[in-house]
Amino acid sequence: MDLRTIDLNADLGEGFGAWQLGDDTALLSVVTSANVACGFHAGDPLIMRTVCRAAQARGVTVGAQVSYRDLAGFGRRAMDVPFEELAAEILYQLAALDGIARSCGTRVSYVKPHGALYNRIVHDREQAMAVAEAVLAYDASLPVLTLPGSVLAEVHDDLQTVAECYADRAYTPEGTLVSRRSPVAVVRDPEKVAERAVRMAVSGEVEAIDGTVVPVSARSICVHGDTPGAVELARSVRRALSDAGVQIIPFA
Repeated sequence: MDLRTIDLNADLGEGFGAWQLGDDTALLSVVTSANVACGFHAGDPLIMRTVCRAAQARGVTVGAQVSYRDLAGFGRRAMDVPFEELAAEILYQLAALDGIARSCGTRVSYVKPHGALYNRIVHDREQAMAVAEAVLAYDASLPVLTLPGSVLAEVHDDLQTVAECYADRAYTPEGTLVSRRSPVAVVRDPEKVAERAVRMAVSGEVEAIDGTVVPVSARSICVHGDTPGAVELARSVRRALSDAGVQIIPFA
């Protein structure tokens, strides 16, 4: 029998101090992997610990959501960070979250770059190599989530990468994500998001903003925790995938 499997991940822990963003508890009952903010674009030690504890209690895999040092811009501003500095900052975030996760009875099992850094390392070899160096220095067994076709998958033979796709983000014909500056960057209709997720998981493709079909063969589907109605979106995606005969399990 051809049993299709997919991971469902979401960005969590993206509050900061008294400022809360999204419903982490509700999303942890839906997703199989949690990309936990490590304090550079969002998150703080208390939030990191709270999310790790909740993820451990629910059997959700924890990933380090690393970013440029950009709290004011939520990690979505383009930044030219020197190679050694970026590698050190990625290592810092990864080690911090893993330490907290281990104190909660779990561990960091993968890495997920966030925002501008995520999009940059799709095509910027030097920035991608800085991310790879940091991950390999900490734990070479950790896979890194990235877009299909990303140069990150090519910069180091020892780095493990895992392709992911986005049910709630619009795609360009080149297979990259539409800039968040565009009013059509985020797909918000739960039914449409669910349909896209099933097509991604079953057929390995998505329709770009110009109507062309883009291949997005991936092992994980992301739904954003900061999107309005994120919990209902995630639930719709999970129901649709299950109804389509797709088994939802962690990739790491």
